[in-house]
Amino acid sequence: MLLPCLMIAIITSAAGTPMPPNSSLLGRSAYKPIMNGLNFPDPSIIRTLEGWHIFSTNSIVNGKRINIQAAHSPDFKTWTYRSGYDALPQLPSWVDPISPYVWAPDVNRRPDGTFILYYAALNKNINHHCLDYATSKSVDGPFTFTNSEPWICHASKGGAIDPSGYVDHLTNKRYVVYKVDGNAIGHGGDCGNTVAPIVPTPIMLQQVADDGHTTIGRPVQILDRDDGDGPYVEAPSLSWLDGNYILFFSSQCFVSPKYVSVNKSAKPTSRDVTYAIAKDIVGPYKKHEPLFDTGSYGMVAPGGGDIAINGNHLIWHANWGGGRAAFTAIVGLHGHKVKVKEH
Repeated sequence: MLLPCLMIAIITSAAGTPMPPNSSLLGRSAYKPIMNGLNFPDPSIIRTLEGWHIFSTNSIVNGKRINIQAAHSPDFKTWTYRSGYDALPQLPSWVDPISPYVWAPDVNRRPDGTFILYYAALNKNINHHCLDYATSKSVDGPFTFTNSEPWICHASKGGAIDPSGYVDHLTNKRYVVYKVDGNAIGHGGDCGNTVAPIVPTPIMLQQVADDGHTTIGRPVQILDRDDGDGPYVEAPSLSWLDGNYILFFSSQCFVSPKYVSVNKSAKPTSRDVTYAIAKDIVGPYKKHEPLFDTGSYGMVAPGGGDIAINGNHLIWHANWGGGRAAFTAIVGLHGHKVKVKEH
């Protein structure tokens, strides 16, 4: 997740095309980003009858702030960026108007055919992020908010970020997973949370009604960081693959020098897209080795993975030039390991 002090611009060539990372990282099997490496961090994905739709964290495009970026593909291969379009053009009054930092949007379809968009934004009253939602009759938006106050906050624990909706096809119950942003009140070190006492950064599972926002019961913690995760875990996304619940998430600090290391010995502590597996939606979830980390398929600092609900189409970002470009793949569960089937 992009921290406020580290908003970054796309570095371009003379022709205006985002520049790739060091060419020594790119081999024959290297991934290449969609949309020519356009800055599209924290991407999320949803499929409709019209094709695939993706949404992204805020960015400055041609001098204009876009709160939530959007793009579309009819086939998961050719992507069209909606230049100049903002899926959430108006923000509620509790959002900091100077530095809104609208992060990690996620769009879900409701049973009545309308759509709900979850997002995190900087709450000017507490200087931490909180979650909220907006709705639209169309997946294309624009989405409009209805709340005068944030939806989910965990203010005393550092705020909340990275919401992602999920529908359990076994029970037809709806959920939202998100991260409590404990490192925002950490005591220093990498990403503010490697100096003791270490602050928890739990992944929470909140059941919601069919409207996508009326909460049912209290949130349940389904994962948290451990020493192998560095300062936090974040960017949760749930799916169902071959009889198992798969919780994708990222770990390790993205501003640490370890984040860009391609030394084999450093791979266990480099930024990643990883996952945990459970037989029950509330867990326990068993963590596995990363699906991607720095050096995988020539990528630098992959993170922020989102998988289509109960599907196998995955999107994530990785460093590319001066921004974070979106990448896609089709994955599958082989035994107890998620592997790439096609990219």
